[in-house]
Amino acid sequence: MVAIEIEYQGELHCKAVHGPSHTELNTDAPKDNQGRGESFSPTDLVATALGSCMLTVMGIMACTLNVDLNGATATVEKEMTAAMPRRIQSLTVRIHVPGSVSEENRQKLEQAAHTCPVHKSLHPDVRIPIAFSWG
Repeated sequence: MVAIEIEYQGELHCKAVHGPSHTELNTDAPKDNQGRGESFSPTDLVATALGSCMLTVMGIMACTLNVDLNGATATVEKEMTAAMPRRIQSLTVRIHVPGSVSEENRQKLEQAAHTCPVHKSLHPDVRIPIAFSWG
């Protein structure tokens, strides 16, 4: 179990502290929802969690395959619904892996990304198109 302590600081800002490491991060509501957009919004953190989780599980698989994944990147574009209730409509993910990776290992790395815990935890109504580029 991991505990994360979150304190509301007023003006739609929160401070979160990761229990094990004491690392802090701050959130703000986005400009289109009464905030100032001065930091990640809570739904931005969902997009961040998805991209970083996908790269992390790909990294775990890369270690097993003895593949160098250093320099791999993920870009996640978040879109919110226009109608109420306000929720994440889609998270479009683009993953780029530099270097040379065999087709067999590409398939294993892509499968790892598709089965990351965050991806599997999201509601099925959230569209999650994923595109990979290699080399």
